Amino acid sequence: MDVRSQIAMVFHLDKCIGCHTCSISCKNIWTDRTGTEYMWWNNVETKPGTGYPTKWEDQLNYKGGWEVDGSDLKLKSTGKGRVIFDIFHSPTQPSMDDYYEPWTYDYQELFNAPEGDDQPVARPLSMVTGEPMEIEAGPNWDDDLGGSPIYAENDPNLEGLDPIERKQMFEIERLAFFYLPRICNHCMNPSCVASCPSGALYKRGEDGIVLLNQERCRAWRSCVSACPYKKTYYNWSTGKSEKCILCFPRLETGQAPACFHSCVGRIRYLGNVLYDADKIEEAALRPDLELVDAQYDLILDPNDPEVQAAAKENGIHDSVIDSARKSPVYRFTKEWKIALPLHVEFRTFPMLFYVPPLLPVMSKQTGDTVQIDNEDLFADIEKARTPISYLGKLFSAGNDGKVRYALRKQYAVRLLRRHLTVGDIDRETADRALNEAECTEREANAIYKLTSLASFKDRFVIPPMQREMAIEMIDDPHERRQAAGFGFTVGPKRS
Repeated sequence: MDVRSQIAMVFHLDKCIGCHTCSISCKNIWTDRTGTEYMWWNNVETKPGTGYPTKWEDQLNYKGGWEVDGSDLKLKSTGKGRVIFDIFHSPTQPSMDDYYEPWTYDYQELFNAPEGDDQPVARPLSMVTGEPMEIEAGPNWDDDLGGSPIYAENDPNLEGLDPIERKQMFEIERLAFFYLPRICNHCMNPSCVASCPSGALYKRGEDGIVLLNQERCRAWRSCVSACPYKKTYYNWSTGKSEKCILCFPRLETGQAPACFHSCVGRIRYLGNVLYDADKIEEAALRPDLELVDAQYDLILDPNDPEVQAAAKENGIHDSVIDSARKSPVYRFTKEWKIALPLHVEFRTFPMLFYVPPLLPVMSKQTGDTVQIDNEDLFADIEKARTPISYLGKLFSAGNDGKVRYALRKQYAVRLLRRHLTVGDIDRETADRALNEAECTEREANAIYKLTSLASFKDRFVIPPMQREMAIEMIDDPHERRQAAGFGFTVGPKRS
């Protein structure tokens, strides 16, 4: 057992209101410089939709992440035999059209326009050429367009749906959408780190945050192609790649990352988990339908004495182990199993998990009365406007049972709370829902408390960073690539 500590996150999609406050706070802090105009380390997409960059989930085109080749795991985008030929040009990298041409406005037209009868207009100017332009795309161009024939109908996740289901999703009565906030997942098995020819990308040993050494970066841009989530960007001004750093300067002082801190809907949770690095490759080789369980199995119980002993042997401090015991991420994933990884079939094992949304249910109106066809207790879930099979493509590599389990447990918690607070659900129905969702009343109350009543300290359990032990920060990650980012493999020494 090779125990490591990793910062992990949960986004509760049933609470996201799509306000983009997280995107703006990140943009104002980290990507307001020349060359970063098109970079959105945090963005919020509308699903169904094509996302940002356009159709980033289509790995037949972008070839990001890992794939199983017999008994081996290999990168889709590059490899030892291909890196030389692609080092100056990556055929699978997103183009400007896949992102958007950044623009500003000619504000002088507003300030200096001569007096007249018409309201002056600030024309958009390209931030690439400086010339006037017509705006055709943006980072959230398909915002709220859940039924759009241009965006929603071209969502790559619809390809696996039954043709009838796919057609029904775009009927007027069934239209629905939800928001999907995305940042770098700081994956357990990051393909960007493995792809970098210059060893500029690495995982921090103390917390697993994936960072990019600007001094080592040589602009090969292999990381852009290899990341299946397209969360590594190229800065055309500096000639270096950049990505989300999970606000590690804030974490080191006990503060939540900016996008977490500013979240209006309070959908974000952060904490560390302990995992077994020895089993990563074995887990990544599992079939698609088993990958969610494989990732759950990698996460270890911080209350297990054997895990604690192995963690201490690897240099993990008692305070870090204690924070893992209090981690909200551990509860959402390992204990309750209602938070799922986004596109786990990419086999990077993202450490950002999502609680799937309880989408609107099908109903019919008779006169002034709205009726829900509810002959079965969980009919509302099975007949949701967005099919479970669609959510399964997003969050469980097609294993619909994982999504169904998470939704049923959430729904059972709602029924219990309706019984306790409103009284329009009888006790028998609430108890039956809990039993069918394999959830105890104690667990349901814990889920309710952490979801609805959690304080700032409950949502963000930030472990002490133990910076004095981070010997890997002064070692050369290129020379020690197989060990860098997997814990404190070498003890610190005084000069």
